[in-house]
Amino acid sequence: MPADIASLGGIQREVAACVRCPRLRTHCAQIAQAKKKAYREWQYWGKPVPSFGDPEAGLLIVGLAPGAHGANRTGRMFTGDSSGDFLFHALHATGFASQAASRSRDDGLELRGAYITAAVRCAPPGNRPLPEEILNCREYLAREMDLLTGVRVVVALGRLAFDQYLTVLRARGAIASKAGFVFGHDTEREIGPGRPRLIGSYHPSRQNTSTGLLTAGMLRQVFVRARRRLEAGL
Repeated sequence: MPADIASLGGIQREVAACVRCPRLRTHCAQIAQAKKKAYREWQYWGKPVPSFGDPEAGLLIVGLAPGAHGANRTGRMFTGDSSGDFLFHALHATGFASQAASRSRDDGLELRGAYITAAVRCAPPGNRPLPEEILNCREYLAREMDLLTGVRVVVALGRLAFDQYLTVLRARGAIASKAGFVFGHDTEREIGPGRPRLIGSYHPSRQNTSTGLLTAGMLRQVFVRARRRLEAGL
């Protein structure tokens, strides 16, 4: 069934105008005003960041939240910071992205058979959203899941994204409990007949990549696994 492109666009317009979390809105606006020295000439986005990608995607990628001087600056998920550089190199190498780097939301990058969203749509202080802020955003993820009808594989970048995806499934009765789903890197979980497979991955944060917890090869392997599952029709 084709995705409802108009409704997906409507969700993203709602996201960009969202004011559900005053703490996050204040934080994003303050960052956009103060800026980072390297980006003084930029006009920061400074608002909740919409999801983007191919509406007919077979692969759904769920991240944590926008980076303060990445997506909060550029207005596109995983765009303009080291996490995005790491991710898009892996996506390009496995055929899910048209180019290996993303600098701005009008740089020509296209996702091919993939869609990127996040558990939280505003950059949180210290990269730590509060439980109520995560809850406020969960509705957007759930609605996207309903509309992205071609998705057969989900890659969750980080434990929080993994948990939030499962929380939506549990609320819908698709799983009885989250207890049997243990997060791990490049681990694959079968949800049930007709449900997308869930692959866990360490988040490509600077902390994880600079310490070697996550290497370029490790992240690429996650998307090699996703590609194989899609090509196998599983």
